[in-house]
Amino acid sequence: MPWIPRHALLRSLLTASLVALPAWCLAHARLEQAQPARRSALSSSPAQVRLRFNEAVELQYSHLSVTDSSGHTLSTAPTLAPDANTLEIALPKLSPGTYTVHYRVLSVDGHVIESAYPFTLQAPAAAP
Repeated sequence: MPWIPRHALLRSLLTASLVALPAWCLAHARLEQAQPARRSALSSSPAQVRLRFNEAVELQYSHLSVTDSSGHTLSTAPTLAPDANTLEIALPKLSPGTYTVHYRVLSVDGHVIESAYPFTLQAPAAAP
């Protein structure tokens, strides 16, 4: 076996690591679709929140809730859709105002993602 200088071996290992890094970073779960959407302005109360991720999530280690503008939690019992990529939570009838969806999920690759986003329910337009 030929002798390889230590600095050449280290350079090769570093290059291989940097090439593999983008694929490794993209391997974690990410939110693909949210209903209601981030910063949406709705004209009617949504019946549920649905979050679809690019890969399966572990329900028992995931959290999904909705809070009103006062910080009161309105809903906290998510279910997992049959595709295992979508968390759902039922909502009560909402009054006009701003609401925040909070989520924390553990993907099957073992990584946690956590975030929150607002949506607004607008007051009905006054009849002319």
